[in-house]
Amino acid sequence: MTKGKGVSVGVGIGKILLVEEHSLEYTPHQAEDLIGEKARFKSAVDVFCENTRAQAESLKITAGEKEAEIMLGHISIVNDPFLLGEVDKQIDSGTCAEAAFDSMCEMFIQIFSAAEDDMTRQRAADVRDVRAGVLRLLLGINEIRLSDAPAGTVLCAKELTPSMIAEIKKENIAGIVTETGSSTSHSAILARVLEIPAVMSVPGIMEAAKSGDDIIVDGGTGEVILSPDTEELEKAAEKRDRLLKERRELEKYRGKETASADGTVYELVCNIGKPDDAAKALEFDGEGVGLFRTEFLFMDKTSVPTEEEQFEAYKKAAIILKGKPLIIRTLDIGGDKDIPYLGLAKEENPFMGFRAIRYCLNNPELFRTQLRAILRASAFGNVSIMFPLITCVEEVREGKALVETLKAELKAEGIAFDTNIKVGIMTETAASGIIADLLAEESDFFSIGTNDLTGYTMAADRGNADVSYLYSALQPSVLRMIRSIIQAGRSKGIPVGMCGEAAADPMMIPLLISFGLTEFSVSAPSVLRVRKCISEWTKEKADKTAEIVMSLKTEQEIRDYLSTVI
Repeated sequence: MTKGKGVSVGVGIGKILLVEEHSLEYTPHQAEDLIGEKARFKSAVDVFCENTRAQAESLKITAGEKEAEIMLGHISIVNDPFLLGEVDKQIDSGTCAEAAFDSMCEMFIQIFSAAEDDMTRQRAADVRDVRAGVLRLLLGINEIRLSDAPAGTVLCAKELTPSMIAEIKKENIAGIVTETGSSTSHSAILARVLEIPAVMSVPGIMEAAKSGDDIIVDGGTGEVILSPDTEELEKAAEKRDRLLKERRELEKYRGKETASADGTVYELVCNIGKPDDAAKALEFDGEGVGLFRTEFLFMDKTSVPTEEEQFEAYKKAAIILKGKPLIIRTLDIGGDKDIPYLGLAKEENPFMGFRAIRYCLNNPELFRTQLRAILRASAFGNVSIMFPLITCVEEVREGKALVETLKAELKAEGIAFDTNIKVGIMTETAASGIIADLLAEESDFFSIGTNDLTGYTMAADRGNADVSYLYSALQPSVLRMIRSIIQAGRSKGIPVGMCGEAAADPMMIPLLISFGLTEFSVSAPSVLRVRKCISEWTKEKADKTAEIVMSLKTEQEIRDYLSTVI
C-alpha cells in the first residue's frame, strides 16, 4: 500500500492505465521567415482554442457549465495580450515559435509556482497544460486521448490535466491517481464533480504501477493499493458500496432547512472565489455565500481590475444569489498569496508582514476602488463587507471610516447602494481572539477563519511537514480561542460564523453548536454532508460532548474521544 492526498471521496477498483505523455523536447532554431513563423504560431493557437472549446462543450455535458469554464480559462491564458505580444517580440528577434512561447509560459509558471498557497500554484498547472497543448501542435505531436479507456479503468499519471479529464468518459473511469496535484487543483475539482475517486501527490506511482494490474483507490483516506489480494478487494468493494449508499442518502437533505435535532436553525453558506461560483453554491443547495475571496479577481489579470470590472463581478454574484447573503472579503494578499503586478516587497516573514487589511489601508486608492464597487453592488442583493486579518480596533475603525466616506460620495453622485450595509471582520489571528470583546463593539459580525487562526495560534505553518502535527483546529488552545471569539460576539449581540475548513469537520460541528456558532460557511460539495451532521445533534448532547472535550489536555486525547461519538 502507498499513500497520497485524497482529493475526491470514494473507492475505485479497477485496472491500471498508465498515462505517459509524449516528449515535448525540441531543438531551438533561428527563425528565418518571421512572418511565416508568426503565422505558424497563430495557427497553433487557433487550433488549440478550437480544440479547447470542444473540450469545454464535452465538460458541459459530463460535469456542468461552471466546470466547463475551467477549459475556457485556458483559452483566456493563451490569448493573454501580454503573452502574445512578448511571443511576437521574441519571434521578431529571430526566436522560433516553440522557444518563444515556451519561455513566456515558463516565466508565468515560475511566478505562480513561487506562491505557497495551492490556489495560486494551480494557475501554474493551468499554464503548463496550455503550454503542452500548444507545443504539441507546433511539434506535430498527436494529443493524448483517453476517450477509448475501457470500463473499470484507473488512470495513473504524473499529472492529469483538465484537458485530459475533459476527454474521458466518466462512466469508464473507476479512479484517478497522480504523482502531483492537490485538493484545490482544477483536476481535483473536476474529479469531485464527476464523482471519480481520486488520490494525488502519490510519490513514485508511475514507476510502481503497471498497466493492466489491479488497483484500489480510496479518495477519502488517500490510500492506494497495488495488486490487492482477494480480502483487500472484498473490503474495498464493501466500502465502495457503503459510500455510494451514503451519497444517495444525503440527497434527502436537499431543500431542507439547516437545523439541529432540537430545532435550532443555522445558516449554511458557501465559500467562493469567482462570481460564477455563486451559482455552484446554489446548485449544491447552499443558502448563500459566507466568503467571496476577491483576490482571485486580481490574480486573473495583469493589472488592478477597475471599479467597473469589480462592480460587474460583485453585482453578478449578488444577482445570482437573489437576495441570499453575499459576504465579500476585501483584498487579502500577502503571506502565501502574491500578485506580481502589485509589486509586493520581499519580506523575511510575509505571513506576519505587509498583507491583507494592512496593505489595503496603506494603498487607499486601490482600497477605495474595491469598496466603491462593493457598495454599488449592494444595491443588487444582500451584500456585506468583511475585512481580513484584523489585529486591532484601529484597523476596523479606519476601514469603516473609509466606507462611510465612500457612501457620502456615492450619495452625492446619485449612485444607489445599501445604506445599511453590514461591515464585519475575519477573526483569524490570536490578537483578534484576545480582544474579541473590543472588536465586537466595532463590528456587525464575525467570521472565524480557522486556517490562519490555527497557524497563528500554534505558530505552525500548515505547509511545513515538520510542524504539521501541531496544525490542527482540535488543539486545546485553538478550541479555547474559537470558543472565546464566539462567546464575545454573542455577548455583544452579533452573529458569528466560520469560513475555515473546520466548519465542515464532523468532529468540530458539535463543539461549534455548543459554543454558539450561528453560520457555517463551507465548500459547495460539503453542504449536504454538513447539514446532515448538524441535524444529528441537540444542544444538550453537544454541550455534554464539549464539556468533556474542553477538559482534555492534548489534541490526540480530543481526537480519540470525538472519534467515539461521531
